[in-house]
Amino acid sequence: IGSNSAETDGQTEWTNVQKKIIPWKNNTPSLDLEMVFEDRAAKLGKSNSRLIVVASLIDKPTNLGGLCRTSEIFGASALVVGSLHYIQDKQFQHLSVSAEQWLPLVEVKPSQLVDYLQQKKTEGYTIIGVEQTAKSFDLTEYCFPEKSLLLLGNEHEGIPANLIHHLDVCVEIPQQGIIRSLNVHVSGALLIWEYTRQQVIKQKQQK
Repeated sequence: IGSNSAETDGQTEWTNVQKKIIPWKNNTPSLDLEMVFEDRAAKLGKSNSRLIVVASLIDKPTNLGGLCRTSEIFGASALVVGSLHYIQDKQFQHLSVSAEQWLPLVEVKPSQLVDYLQQKKTEGYTIIGVEQTAKSFDLTEYCFPEKSLLLLGNEHEGIPANLIHHLDVCVEIPQQGIIRSLNVHVSGALLIWEYTRQQVIKQKQQK
């Protein structure tokens, strides 16, 4: 009886541990992987998000892989990249952990960005640049429109001047430290989360 009681207490103690599962790394023989992926695939296109994340100016596979993972987790409607060849990069795949299988990816080369942004404007999207400018809005004070396109800059050069002119607004992240720039994936993740908090989570709570 004592051992059974201890075992029960132990089971109770472990009920609150992390339950994150990576199904393709799980050795449980009863786990139906096809069912897991079919269930995940069935959710594609059903997100309430109208956020497009444009990463065509980013050229590091690690940043793109991380953004792909973040965009998928928070239900962005699409991730735009400069080349779909990045998907085959091992560093990309290591960071994305298969997110590219569940998130719509669109190829728009940097030279095509002006036309792409103009097209999205005609579709009703607000073009938002993540950049520090004299007229940037503080992220904590900015209200994202439902149809938002988030343009991320290059790791070293940011958003080029010729594209700044096509932005509807620039948003910057308030900072306290001496170093005045964040990694582009981190910056993108913060804005993706804030959009999701405002447009998706709040809408669900109001229903």
